[in-house]
Amino acid sequence: MSVLTRDEAQTRARLLDVRRYAIDLDLTRGEELFRSSTVIAFTASEPGDTFVELRPDTLHSAVLDGQELDTAALDGGRLPLTGLGAGEHELRIVADMRYSRTGEGMHRFTDPADGETYLYTMCCMTDAPGVFAAFDQPDLKAVFEVTVTAPPAWTVLGNGVAARVGEAAEGRWRLAPTPPISTYLMALAAGPYHSIRSEHRGLPVGLHVRQSLAPYLDADADELLDITRRCFDRYHEIFDEPYPFDSYDQAFVPEFNSGAMENPGLVTFRDEFIYRSAVTDTERQTRAMVIAHEMAHMWFGDLVTLTWWDDIWLNESFAEYMGFQILTEATDFSGTWTDFAVARKSWGYDADERPSTHPVAPEPEGVPDTEAARLNFDGISYAKGASALRQLVAWLGEGDFLAGINDHFSRHRFGNATLADFIDSLARASGRDVHAWADAWLRTTGVDTLTSEPAPAPALALAEADGHWTLTVSREGSRPHRVAVGAYDHDPVEPGSLVLRERFEVDVPQGGGSAREARPGRRPDLVLINDGDLTYAKIRLDPGSWDTVVRSLSGLPDPLARAVIWNAARDMVRDGHLPPAAYLDAARAHLPHETDNAIVQGVLAFASVHIADRFLPPEGRPAALSALRAISRGLLRITEDGSAPGLRLTAVRTFIDSSVDPDTLREWLTAGAVPGGPELDPELRWRTLDRLCVLGAATAADIAAEFDRDPSATGQEGAARCRAGLPDPEAKEAAWAAMFENDELSAYLVTATAQGFWQPEQHDLVRDYVPRYYPAAVAASARRGAAIGEVLGRYGFPAHAVEAETLRLGEKCLRDDEPIPALRRRLDDQLDDLRRGLRVRDAT
Repeated sequence: MSVLTRDEAQTRARLLDVRRYAIDLDLTRGEELFRSSTVIAFTASEPGDTFVELRPDTLHSAVLDGQELDTAALDGGRLPLTGLGAGEHELRIVADMRYSRTGEGMHRFTDPADGETYLYTMCCMTDAPGVFAAFDQPDLKAVFEVTVTAPPAWTVLGNGVAARVGEAAEGRWRLAPTPPISTYLMALAAGPYHSIRSEHRGLPVGLHVRQSLAPYLDADADELLDITRRCFDRYHEIFDEPYPFDSYDQAFVPEFNSGAMENPGLVTFRDEFIYRSAVTDTERQTRAMVIAHEMAHMWFGDLVTLTWWDDIWLNESFAEYMGFQILTEATDFSGTWTDFAVARKSWGYDADERPSTHPVAPEPEGVPDTEAARLNFDGISYAKGASALRQLVAWLGEGDFLAGINDHFSRHRFGNATLADFIDSLARASGRDVHAWADAWLRTTGVDTLTSEPAPAPALALAEADGHWTLTVSREGSRPHRVAVGAYDHDPVEPGSLVLRERFEVDVPQGGGSAREARPGRRPDLVLINDGDLTYAKIRLDPGSWDTVVRSLSGLPDPLARAVIWNAARDMVRDGHLPPAAYLDAARAHLPHETDNAIVQGVLAFASVHIADRFLPPEGRPAALSALRAISRGLLRITEDGSAPGLRLTAVRTFIDSSVDPDTLREWLTAGAVPGGPELDPELRWRTLDRLCVLGAATAADIAAEFDRDPSATGQEGAARCRAGLPDPEAKEAAWAAMFENDELSAYLVTATAQGFWQPEQHDLVRDYVPRYYPAAVAASARRGAAIGEVLGRYGFPAHAVEAETLRLGEKCLRDDEPIPALRRRLDDQLDDLRRGLRVRDAT
């Protein structure tokens, strides 16, 4: 398929003004195809030629201004429109389109639990032409009028309020016309959805899920609606522009590739957010954050839309920042920024240190086409961008920041805007040189480091004289930073605890300058730069502060301060400055006293996925797993009283994943519970069986029996993961064929199979598959497209095989085999992580 370039989009935008899409979809024509009929009303500013995008199975007709077009001219997903005159035009397209199994375009899913079928669209970024004919670029916004024919028992949802037309048996629906929106935001969901409907301040509000998940939605509906209302009200307190659409439906849909999608009026979420099993409060907080994030998009992205994809950050960085901030301000979730520090910010740091890094706001020539743009939906556009905005708010002040945002909305409502437009609004509102700030923060790459190591050019220099101590902060890097510094002392009353003496702000100027501050009293036991986590930078503690942390980290009173230090320790391990074993020792010493589950989850995840599986040599892995089990047992002991069910659940999960004792796991599975709780719900049962399979202590018959017990979509994925994890040559070959040769397998089942296939315990068994991986991934992603390329690059990669030969083969693949861009980007990142793993092992 042809790839839209920025130059092509600009040429077409100068020529066309798209007024209206009238789309009629017939969803009753079988399991493979649906009928899509589109009428596009547009004007041309001058005579010229252009093209419309569509990717049909069969193009039946194309009529421009009453004249039949040659359907054979369709090439690479483009139909030429030649000889346009200046003025109004009408294009009519009738085509049969193919349903998707990969979450792109119109996805079709049949629930194994009850046989019911559900559809939904995913048009972002370039998948709208798989649903309807479109001038598919974000700055050609138009009104959408959609009608649908569906089976009579189905519900239809869309961007506007949906209403039945005619008799119910006809299955006809009409969606209310939208305001002008971009093609990538057109949305539809159809099926026998279970719905809970409400109203808030006159706005229709709905929650929707497939029938087999209805009891779980019912259980959480009050919480979900309460979060929705609170966030809605808070946005209306800070934004002058009211919510710009006629309804707010939230549909939790199956096999959704992203966390959620901000379609105006119909936000779609992955239905894993409707919990069938127990979850931690941190996971509920994450779900609430995603709700707040997607609601922010109604303004950032939907009301005012980027002109071209170089400004993805105008959508995602703002929604990321607002999601966490609004949740803190409007709901009972108080640990949102701690969760951001642990779970999201590290995503940005990791991405920013790879060769594939890019500025938060790249120069336009850095995003020449839509394939390049797709790759930038990453930790930089989300986490780093949100961190940069947090630093901007610290510098400007919240009042000027919000005034600039409201100016931006007012000037560009229902239109498009660029980075320059937004910076102009902030500069007008604040009177500050925001353009210089943007150049330093948004146009540059890499992570600055504030370090406590000695000369030359230390970032943290401490000296005592005349009853004062002096702090000097400089930096490896170039950005200006406004940071808080926390001065902590050992608590003389409670051993092992730290008390805050004072917290003060310092400004580190741009370039090579430093900040110097003299403070009264003796030198603190701990000096923490970036206390409060208001900037985006790695920190290195001075030796005295590090000694304090080793003894008393869990005694810091503020969880966000503890998160900053855990992130510092994580970065030190990744950079070869802290032995992985020392990180595990710190986790063993302090996690049993940690009260914030986001920190516990994040530290254990890094210790497991990175340290045990990648940074330690194979002979060091048993000790790492033993440490993880010891930490888990400690957490289980202190949560026996039921006071911290989230911490206990995290401990149980980690114990299962690190266990080498199949007898204990088999006892739990047979009993259906962990001694002292919790009961093994479906998620824990599949997790336990998966580990038993990896350890060679379960069989295909055990998997079949568990699937009989839980014949859900999640059960189907669990069974695929377990079968792929069996240490049996025939099971491995079957899983390999499923991943790389079965083009009908959904992206979710490919993911589950890949997650089960590569196991560090089975390295000798799967060793011969490592060289087979690269050509197989290249071929499968070339056939099946970007979503499968993403899955095979992320989950299908043999990340456990931290060996020079794995790296050599990967570099040869990138050099010689021409993987599609989605796979190439994932391989670039995986190979960089592999190089880092080899360096850490060498340093260790």
